[in-house]
Amino acid sequence: MTAPSTFGLSSEARNLHWLLTNLVEEVPGIQSVAVVSSDGLLLLSSDPGRNAAARGARETRPTGPRGSSADLATIVSGIGSLTIGAAKVLEFGPVKHTMVAMDEGSLFVMSISDGSLLGVHGSADCDMSVVAYHMALFVGRAGHVLTPELRSELRKSLETEPTGSTR
Repeated sequence: MTAPSTFGLSSEARNLHWLLTNLVEEVPGIQSVAVVSSDGLLLLSSDPGRNAAARGARETRPTGPRGSSADLATIVSGIGSLTIGAAKVLEFGPVKHTMVAMDEGSLFVMSISDGSLLGVHGSADCDMSVVAYHMALFVGRAGHVLTPELRSELRKSLETEPTGSTR
């Protein structure tokens, strides 16, 4: 993974990018990561080069891009909504994390602070307990800084990224 450009971002946004980069680079088996707002919008991704492809595909194909950070954000948002609804129906309290194990990989979703979600796509051979532990560390470090102002800044930075970026 190449580091996204953080030029012009606030120190909080740069720190969040740094935390995300470290999560991906330090934990074996992580394929991609997405931070999604409570309304389902992608805020931060481990795959900035594919963000540009997602924007380009969105302009030419209304059904959305496949295999991009936008896909992970959509899936994370959907799973988050489903599990929150299930927790309300079952009256078991708020959802802390969700894990989906598949033959070829795993998907992890963890609540951040304000309804935002952290989603991680892991390979089939990743150590699920290590991924979950590092996700919890990320949430603990990032949750208190993910303010409405920072979410707005992150959304704007995704929208204004140069489409030809190869970072």
